[in-house]
Amino acid sequence: MEYSTFGRHVAVDMWGVDFERLNSAEFLQTQLVDAAEACGATVLSVQAKQFEPQGATVLVLLSESHLSIHTYPERGFAAVDCYTCGETVDPQLAIDYLVSILKPEKTFAKKLVRGLGEMQVMTPDMKVTEFV
Repeated sequence: MEYSTFGRHVAVDMWGVDFERLNSAEFLQTQLVDAAEACGATVLSVQAKQFEPQGATVLVLLSESHLSIHTYPERGFAAVDCYTCGETVDPQLAIDYLVSILKPEKTFAKKLVRGLGEMQVMTPDMKVTEFV
């Protein structure tokens, strides 16, 4: 069986996010798992760390690769990225889900298309849909 090396990697900086949302590793862990499921990924494990006096890091290991967030609540900032291998799981859906939950005032994003030779860098369409 031959496997594709194709993958998509979306990285987004979120600014103007509520302090409380960014300062709870427990809340963020739940949201990242929900985001992974929203894009059709398979969650293998989750690591989360609450920092003192503030901030959190959450890493969700996926069969398809990973989804992560690192926060600076005092700055209203979150660095988020999602990389998925293959054609069937779209990391942009996970990012869109997190944007809909975290509600940043501003986002700056890049998408890398990987595994096809030279990486392609693009600015993704950051349409936020309502997730129920």
